[in-house]
Amino acid sequence: MSEVDRPSSSGRTSASSPWASLAVLSSGLLMTIIDGNIVTVAMPAIQSDLGFTAAGLAWVVNAYLIAFGGLLLLVGRLGDLVGRKRMFVSGLAVFTAASVLCGVANDQGVLVAARALQGVGGAMTSAVVLGMLVALFPEPRQQARAIAVFSAVGAAGGAIGTFLGGALTEALNWHWIFLINLPIGLVALVAAVRVLDGDADADNVSGRGTGLGDGADYPGAALITSALMLTVYTIVTTSEHTTPATLSFAAGSLLLYVAFAARQSRAARPLLRLRLFRSRVLTGANAVQILMIAGMYGFQYIGALYLQRVLGYGELLTGIAFLPAPVTIGVLMLGLSAKFIGRYGPYRTLLAGLALITAGLALLGRLPSDGSYAVDVLPGMLLLSAGFAAAMPAVTGLAMSGASQEDAGLASGLFNTTQVVGGSLGLAVLTTLAAGRTESLTDTGTSALAAAADGYRLAFWIAAGIAAAGLALAATVLRPASPRAS
Repeated sequence: MSEVDRPSSSGRTSASSPWASLAVLSSGLLMTIIDGNIVTVAMPAIQSDLGFTAAGLAWVVNAYLIAFGGLLLLVGRLGDLVGRKRMFVSGLAVFTAASVLCGVANDQGVLVAARALQGVGGAMTSAVVLGMLVALFPEPRQQARAIAVFSAVGAAGGAIGTFLGGALTEALNWHWIFLINLPIGLVALVAAVRVLDGDADADNVSGRGTGLGDGADYPGAALITSALMLTVYTIVTTSEHTTPATLSFAAGSLLLYVAFAARQSRAARPLLRLRLFRSRVLTGANAVQILMIAGMYGFQYIGALYLQRVLGYGELLTGIAFLPAPVTIGVLMLGLSAKFIGRYGPYRTLLAGLALITAGLALLGRLPSDGSYAVDVLPGMLLLSAGFAAAMPAVTGLAMSGASQEDAGLASGLFNTTQVVGGSLGLAVLTTLAAGRTESLTDTGTSALAAAADGYRLAFWIAAGIAAAGLALAATVLRPASPRAS
């Protein structure tokens, strides 16, 4: 009997139909990814309806990011301890309920609080998924194919969210960008309960009685959750604070990380086994992902601003303009990525993908103030999409290959955490630089349109530099010991 077919009492997902389980896991991911992007296009409508100030409006996004990014590592480990299916199903329930609260919110405070609760549910759902996936598909070629499918769903969710945000806001109102999660969440919840394999005994993941009832490291959990939340808060609110305040927050985060590491080194049952970071592949893949995602977020956010503020696109047309990205990513990931990884190895596939991402961002760095979508935006978008289709499954497989089965949930949470940190960092840095460049040019008499375009060009060039740094890091740190191991 294979590992996939064998009943599991160790927290591993081992459903009799692994591809059906993958569909359920992907649906949960899709809902959280769509929600993370669907809000962006609807922000002006939310601000007008609820009377948010510019600074207050940012918390509709920040509340979600801080809760989501801060809890990923913790709930990933808790999934190892109490069962990944339990964590996934509970996350779906919390996320769906929070979505309804967002949809009926008619007050600023209620909406921000509900968005934070959405972040909690999203973290619970997302943190354990990769750990479940690698257990479902232990055979390398099937695992590469499954990761490609999973990555394609995640990539498509971003653009689908942008499109749905514009469509629902224009056709109905912004409340429906959240209420649409109710039927999706209920279907996913029922499917998860019925399809995913049970893990009633999963609180003994490692066989050593490390479940919550046997004493999880609660002080360590408090330290790492506080550290991650403060880190994400510092990044996403950089523009709201003076430099000394930002440095103080960063120093506070560092102290919390140091305290957490000290706690883990002497805890009887640590939340995070520090030996996990001895894996060069796992640590390197997460570092590369931070740089890759930081650059890619520049395309999603700055690209949308360019289409709206320079080319004059509306919300719906902006969403439609982004559709070639998920189509390209989906076609390439599902048709070619797993084959390339199987033939050339994840290392070479990752390098090729990062090179394409860098080239696409550099091409977007030439966007003119009187440009056109087909000539100036679409070619760079297609290069980026092809690069992401190659790089994302490869870096995901490398990151998860560096963790043991008992640490798979933690490794999954860590991988998702570095995504949030990379995206938040890239967004903060690139938007700040673009806004600063635009403001300085406007002060010298440059037209608002030309100044905005120049600011976006600078942001794309910086994003290209970040992606190039990721390429250099991957080429050195992730180089396999021998060609056979690549």
